[in-house]
Amino acid sequence: MTFATLMVSVDLGAAAADRIQLAAGLAARFGARLTGVAACPVPIPMPASEALLLADDLYESEEERARERLDGAKALFEREAGAVAARSWHAGLGSPSAFLAERARGADLVLVGRQGPADGDPGPLGVSAGTVLMEAGRPVLVVPPGLERLDARRVVVAWKDTREARRAVRDALPFLAGAERVQVVAVGSETRRDGAEGTAAYLAAHGVAATAQLLPGQQLGAADPLLRFAAREEADLIVMGAYGHSRLREWAFGGATRDILRTTPICCLASH
Repeated sequence: MTFATLMVSVDLGAAAADRIQLAAGLAARFGARLTGVAACPVPIPMPASEALLLADDLYESEEERARERLDGAKALFEREAGAVAARSWHAGLGSPSAFLAERARGADLVLVGRQGPADGDPGPLGVSAGTVLMEAGRPVLVVPPGLERLDARRVVVAWKDTREARRAVRDALPFLAGAERVQVVAVGSETRRDGAEGTAAYLAAHGVAATAQLLPGQQLGAADPLLRFAAREEADLIVMGAYGHSRLREWAFGGATRDILRTTPICCLASH
C-alpha cells in the first residue's frame, strides 16, 4: 500500500511553511501528487434596506481581500512545494474546514496543522482539525508547529478495540511498512492486551514487525501515558482512532483524542 495523493491545508500562519515542506517531503518519498488547499470566508454585511448599495461595495471589498489572501497562500505553497513536480492547487471562498473536507475526497491523506492553546493563530484560512477529521472520511495527519520533516521510523499505535482504531491502523500501513520500529500500545486493563497483540499479528501478516505494550492508566487519561511512552521511545509518529460526536454542528472530542490532537509534540495520524 502507498499514498498516491496527499493534500495539505495552507494558511498564512507561522507554521504553514514548515507543514508544506513536510508534505512535500512525504510526496517525494511516496511518489505522490501533492495538492495545496485553501479557502477564505467572506463576511456578509447585514445592512438596513436603505444601505444596500453600500453593503454591495463592502462585500466586494471583503471578497477582494479574501482573494488576495488566497493568492498569498498559493504563492507560499508554490514556493515551499516547488520541488514536487506533480502538484496542484485548489482554492475557494467559504469555510476553510468545509472546503478542505469536501476536497479530501481526492486524497489518500490530509495534512493539517495542530491547534493547541500554545500554537499561533493561523488566521482566517486556518482549518479545524476536528471538523476535517469527522467530515472528510480520510485519514488526517496532524502536524505540530516547527516540524518540516517526518521520517516515521519509530511509530506508536494507540490501540483501543474500536472500528476507528482498526481503520487508523489500516490507513497508516504505508508509514508502518517503512518503519524501523512499531509498537502497539494499549492503556488500562489486561483485557486490552489481547487486542494489542492481535493488531501486532495483523501487522505481521502485512510484513510489519510490531510489538504489543500495555501501559498502566485509565482510558479517560490515556493521553499522558501515551505521550510519555512516545517520548521515551523517541517516536516520531502516533497512529490513533479519533472519537467524537457532533454537538450543535461543532465537533466535541473526549479523553485522549482531544488532548493528543491539541498537545502532541510529534505528528499524529488519526482516522474516524
